[in-house]
Amino acid sequence: MDSLIPILAIWALPVLLAITLHEAAHGYVARHFGDPTADLAGRITLNPLKHIDPVGTILVPAGILALTTLFGAGGILFGWAKPVPVNFGRLRNPKADMLWVAAAGPFVNLLMAVAWGLLFRIAATSEPGAYTLPMLKMADAGIQINAVLMVLNLLPIPPLDGGRIAVSLLPNRLAWRFARLEPYGFPILLVLLFTGILATILWPLIAGFRYLLSTVLGF
Repeated sequence: MDSLIPILAIWALPVLLAITLHEAAHGYVARHFGDPTADLAGRITLNPLKHIDPVGTILVPAGILALTTLFGAGGILFGWAKPVPVNFGRLRNPKADMLWVAAAGPFVNLLMAVAWGLLFRIAATSEPGAYTLPMLKMADAGIQINAVLMVLNLLPIPPLDGGRIAVSLLPNRLAWRFARLEPYGFPILLVLLFTGILATILWPLIAGFRYLLSTVLGF
């Protein structure tokens, strides 16, 4: 337990920011393209309390961290917030605008990964001090959780963002058929997770992204 508390302290801020800003971005872009649903629900905000899902934002990430720390189980740290309500029918051009609404979340995760990468570089090149190592660990956690959320959400499985992007890009007839998979998306994701297939798909993509980020930012 003593070793778990510092890990939770390091990961708490990156996880909260990654998940809540991801959701807020969806609402902001939806409002830009004509749907005020998220705005009226008070979900276009940086207040994490508006976005936290007790299970997806707290229990699941904390549980994965606990298993990793106590038993050495190497799981993918991920979580989710309360989905931002979007009425795609109220967008000015529903099928085309859906792409931008869906892509907003992963794009924000990309920006946050870059920001945490810059912090990592600053900490790595600073004079050693009491806060240097915690800053490095928190920055690394920020890179990791945002990389995971970005890559995971870009998988073409409805209702993940990648699934909605695919619906937006496919011809109308194929898009309609593909969208009908949405009720089965979460069960499919759980099957992929517990069979280890999800990790097999995600880890090379995450590792590749982290390598590219470290190469570009020079750390």
